[in-house]
This record gives sequence, C-alpha cells and structure tokens, in this order.
Amino acid sequence: MYEIALGYPDNVVNIKKVSEKQDVSVPYLEQILNKLKKAGLIRSIKGPGGGYLLNKAPEKITIGSIVSELEGPVAITSCLDPSEGCIRAESCVIHLLWKALGQQIVTFLDSITLSDLLKGTSFEDFAQPAQKTDSGDAQA
Repeated sequence: MYEIALGYPDNVVNIKKVSEKQDVSVPYLEQILNKLKKAGLIRSIKGPGGGYLLNKAPEKITIGSIVSELEGPVAITSCLDPSEGCIRAESCVIHLLWKALGQQIVTFLDSITLSDLLKGTSFEDFAQPAQKTDSGDAQA
C-alpha cells in the first residue's frame, strides 16, 4: 500500500515495481492486492501501463484498515479469535488483559495513516505509554 500510495493520485503503480521494491513475489502480491481491491482500498488499471491506484486519499486510509482487510480482526491469542473462541472467557482474568491489549493495538494502528508513512512521520510519540496519576487516571 505504501508503494501504491507513492503514486497517489494519478501515477499508476506497476505490480512488478512493487514486487521488486518490497521483495515480495508477484503471485503472492497478486493475492494481497486482490484482497485490497475487493475491500475498495485500491483499484486496478488494465492494459499496457496498467497497475494500481489508491481509491481514496492516503490520509483517509489507516494502517488498521489495511491490516484488518488482510489479516482479519486483531486476535493476539487464539482465545480472542472469533472463529475459535474460548469456553473460559467469562471467568478468565488473563482473557480481559489480552482483549485490552488487542484494543490498544487496534487504536494504535487506526491512528496511523498512509499519509503519515509517506511524510516519514516519527512514531516516537506513539511509543510513550500513558502514565497513570496517583488517582489512577491516565495522562498523555
């Protein structure tokens, strides 16, 4: 998506160029791009000089939306995977911790856009965890 975003708004990006720059095989890249196309994040241009374009501006596409389309919901353990589930989820304290961590990951990924990557934005600020005050309230 980064390579395609470099061409936004009008420069069509060839799959072979993406393959070379990202060191990903063309057949595997085709699978990825098909998922992104079905999700409406990109569109393809057929014919000579064809390739891929973003369907919307880079600032409107979050890394979270890309990961979600390619990988599905964030489930850092099998007990959080909706297809697997966990029979002890209601009584498991650790389940709640994993769920909260998963929500933090989603929030983080949703806070970063392709535009941020294109600008070379530093993510050091995102790496600082919220600090709790003596009253237990989080501070940024």
